[in-house]
Amino acid sequence: QVQLVESGGGLVQAGGSLRLSCAASGRTFDNYPMGWFRQAPGKEREFVAAVTWTGASTFYADSVKGRFTISRDKNTMYLQMNSLKPEDTAVYYCAADPDGDYTDHVAWEYWGQGTQVTVSS
Repeated sequence: QVQLVESGGGLVQAGGSLRLSCAASGRTFDNYPMGWFRQAPGKEREFVAAVTWTGASTFYADSVKGRFTISRDKNTMYLQMNSLKPEDTAVYYCAADPDGDYTDHVAWEYWGQGTQVTVSS
């Protein structure tokens, strides 16, 4: 059974930092891209960042570029979030194995349960 488990969410003040982790088990994902999405209340799930299976290439939403850094080590993926803003508040999900447009959440096969990130002003 494939499992993606996120951790590292929490409450932080604006300008602060958090590091999210996503641990994959049940199969190996080291040949597949992985990514992060987020969903705020009343909004659609949106792309945050993605990383290729080698880790050599990364992609970011414009809203987080320069503040967030995605990385991976085999079956574990990370999202370092710096200079956090209140608008970053959302449930953050990790995903694996996209087929198609990696910025579209429907393209991704596997999902974690999500971790809440709350940024206070």
